[in-house]
Amino acid sequence: MHHLRTRAVHAGQQPDPVNGAIATPINQTTAFGYGTLDNGAALFAGEVKGYRYSRFANPTVTALEAKMADLEGAATAVAFSSGTAATSAIMLALLEPGDAIAFLGPLYGGTESVFRSLGARFGIEVIDASERGLAASLTPATRLIWVETLTNPTLQLHDLAEIAAIAKAQGITTVADNTFCTPCLTRPLDHGVDLVMHSMTKYLGGHGDATGGIVSGPEQHIERIRKLGLGQLGGNLSPQDAFLFLRGIKTLPLRMAAHCEGAARVADFLANHAAVAETHYPGLPSHPQHALAKKQMQGGYGGVVAFEMASGGRQAAAAVLDHLALFTQAVSLGDVDSLACHPATTTHSVVPAEVRAKYGIRDGLIRLSVGIEDPDDLIADLGTALAQSSTGPKGG
Repeated sequence: MHHLRTRAVHAGQQPDPVNGAIATPINQTTAFGYGTLDNGAALFAGEVKGYRYSRFANPTVTALEAKMADLEGAATAVAFSSGTAATSAIMLALLEPGDAIAFLGPLYGGTESVFRSLGARFGIEVIDASERGLAASLTPATRLIWVETLTNPTLQLHDLAEIAAIAKAQGITTVADNTFCTPCLTRPLDHGVDLVMHSMTKYLGGHGDATGGIVSGPEQHIERIRKLGLGQLGGNLSPQDAFLFLRGIKTLPLRMAAHCEGAARVADFLANHAAVAETHYPGLPSHPQHALAKKQMQGGYGGVVAFEMASGGRQAAAAVLDHLALFTQAVSLGDVDSLACHPATTTHSVVPAEVRAKYGIRDGLIRLSVGIEDPDDLIADLGTALAQSSTGPKGG
């Protein structure tokens, strides 16, 4: 098998058979001619493969799905218009009223909101297994377990192999949101997880100009998710966005290396600054799960760093955020541009305050998405901003 950098460029793509174009064409069409009545009937009955309507499948999107299935080591994949559309499709396709979904938090606030709102509406129990532990939290009704390979925003890890073993012993399907790590750093299916999903909007696209989600895994699960998520909910990805993701993924391994290098430098700077009480980054030896990160992650520890101000809470966080120049205040992450946000009032504002407190998402917490700029410039920018609420580096 070729190396990841090679597969990121070539997987799922071939020169166009008509004109030899190397870049996958944007098949900007709603419908596809199927020739004869009998062939159309066979297509709609699923007896033959082919394209009929872009809500169900489109050649540009198919190339993207093939590329991501290859990178994640999966049999197949299905793409959606957003990560939230992918999350909703998984939940509704694989669960029935009376079933339960268990998760290990903290999760992205939008994901937890989807679980709780759809769960309440459709009679699905939602179990937060974070406090009691996964094994102790499962019930006979549990059909799905959800984890993030790096939790948002405090960058905790879960032992994927252990989770998969617990789930398999009880016949429960596991899902890992791999948005923060990408297949460059973690491949959940290699650890026994059943399904892996991404908000492609982040690192896979990498340039902040396309919104999408994708789920990779075995045929039997993916086809159920495809049928409901695309055929019934209509959450299909546009061919233009698929083209942008195909282009972005070609440079994913190179970009992730730069993100990881910059984040490691930024994390080390923050960990030694007097104004910072705690720095969350799995690459730091002080991280409580650094040993697990070394085992479960390859090639780096990600491009996201979170830190908590030593004093002042929201006011201190605002003083830093409002004085940043190279870090743009914005949600999302994984762009080549560096971004910064205040999770308690943005990405996790829909999470109740008591739940945020339990997860350590306090008012003084800042999340950074480190881009591909020179780390020295980013550190200087942070130093200037931190000076608004501190006396300078420790020992300085």
